[in-house]
Amino acid sequence: MFDEVPRPEINAGPADIGKLIAMSGLDIMRATMSGDLPAPTIAETMNFWIHRADEGEAEFRGEPTPAHMNPLGTVHGGWAMALLDSVLGCAVHTTCAPGEGFVSMDTSVKFVRPLMPGGGQVRAVATVQTRGRRVANVEGRVETRDGKVIALGTSTCFIQQIGG
Repeated sequence: MFDEVPRPEINAGPADIGKLIAMSGLDIMRATMSGDLPAPTIAETMNFWIHRADEGEAEFRGEPTPAHMNPLGTVHGGWAMALLDSVLGCAVHTTCAPGEGFVSMDTSVKFVRPLMPGGGQVRAVATVQTRGRRVANVEGRVETRDGKVIALGTSTCFIQQIGG
């Protein structure tokens, strides 16, 4: 269970690769949270944000809006999948040294229950399970304020130099 937090101002914009290359992944996450770096534009579109980042861990918060609903009146599964993909990748990114980045090799999501509109804020948490020189495995979940699991996810990420 968790307490809701106010949605921070999301200052989204393009990344400055020159700045990013000189920073560790954890420093990038923290600079994004503080507003010293712009958030990715998807954060604005999907109404989610980085709430916490530590070595090998990340937590996002988000709140779906009516723009994220499917024709059946629930939150589209793609919203939860995008939230999971982001938190899983950011958990891996916190393990990257300056100049390192990652790309997702695969991501798997299992839906446990539907996410209903008007349910308030949800959180997504992820923890790196293994991290080698080139490959990291990470797992996470999306849950409601009262601890009900919405979706579970895993990802395998390939570690590489930024830009290449």
